[in-house]
Amino acid sequence: MEIDPDIVKEFEELEVSSNKPSEEELKNFDEDSLLKPLNDINKATHPTYTTIPKFFHAPPSPSNTLRQSLRKEAHSLFLQKRSQDLLDNEELNSLWTILEKNCTQVTPLGQQLIGYDDYLKVMKTISPKSRKYLTSRLFAKLQCHSGYPGKVELISIFNYTMRKVWLTQGRIGLSFYDDVGQGFLREIDMENYIIDIIPTLAQISSCVQPSFQSFYVCTVVKKFFFFLDPLHTGRIRIRDILASGLLTELLELRDEESSKESHEHNWFSMPSVLTVYGNYLNLDKDHNGMLSKQELADYGSGTLTSVFLDRVFDECRTFDGEMDYKTFLDFVLALDNRHEPQSLHYLFRILDVQHKGYLTVQTLHYFFKGIQEQIRAVNAEAVNFEDLKDEIFDMVKSKDPCKITLQDLINW
Repeated sequence: MEIDPDIVKEFEELEVSSNKPSEEELKNFDEDSLLKPLNDINKATHPTYTTIPKFFHAPPSPSNTLRQSLRKEAHSLFLQKRSQDLLDNEELNSLWTILEKNCTQVTPLGQQLIGYDDYLKVMKTISPKSRKYLTSRLFAKLQCHSGYPGKVELISIFNYTMRKVWLTQGRIGLSFYDDVGQGFLREIDMENYIIDIIPTLAQISSCVQPSFQSFYVCTVVKKFFFFLDPLHTGRIRIRDILASGLLTELLELRDEESSKESHEHNWFSMPSVLTVYGNYLNLDKDHNGMLSKQELADYGSGTLTSVFLDRVFDECRTFDGEMDYKTFLDFVLALDNRHEPQSLHYLFRILDVQHKGYLTVQTLHYFFKGIQEQIRAVNAEAVNFEDLKDEIFDMVKSKDPCKITLQDLINW
């Protein structure tokens, strides 16, 4: 076994006295006295502290390389042990065979059902690893949603087991990239994860060029953070990644064959990524790798008003007044998913000119003036603002008849 060089270096820098302790010093040595200052700090005066166990352990500081290395090694061993408890394909096939052998009833439609007595037989027959998934509680939960009194479909039990295995496998895989060990992934952690799984994505690995890989990874990671980190904390919870369904959408690209329609609706597919990146390059008229306000005005059908664009560049992160690719991805995701709460949060921040947390009639009129300019430019029929304003408030049905909040829009 190879010893971590950081640990070796830590031990090399330890200062050890070469003086042999005297008999009197050894006699008076009190091990507890060394821990007394720490124990005094940990002592709590509140009576509940004697019964409530400590549940928060602060991670070691980055400067403490020895504890950092120890934590990473322990974390890695823990995840490896959890991986060994997962069912492999052979064990899943064996489970299905046992379930079929103990089938209680087959309906005229071909649905295989199992009663609780036969379910108990299955629990005794299967391996100890499988027994962790098939419990009496599981049967009771599935029975609540079953249309057959006292019986459960075999496929429901098997699908639950497969999904449980997949979620645990996904959590373990993502946890290997959790350097802090607190159940979160930073942007750099997520990028490393995507880079490592690209070879397993048959639809991506076969066509992605090394020069384009960084742009592909950036496009993929941005969707995860746009939907799972709307407050821009810089990290997302692993449990949120698994629950969101985004990871499932990404891993669908493991299948070598898929329809053209699935490519169009999957943000992570190569055609979709190339379309977004191609739009960015087409808008970049001066080829400086950034988008100015004038260049972004040509986005889509070119109907974005100057007033709206001014607010976009006021609120979004820019570099010398120009937008980079990451900021452009946020913009695209918000406009393409306007009914999602995260997109509404993004757009509301742009519309809330005075940062009051709500939109008023004056706010709507401010943006309507930009629309009016475009209407006049194409000689179209004028629109009455009062009619438009009344229609907006009638549709949103805000709690306050004079204000529209973000929550009003989300509830709409």
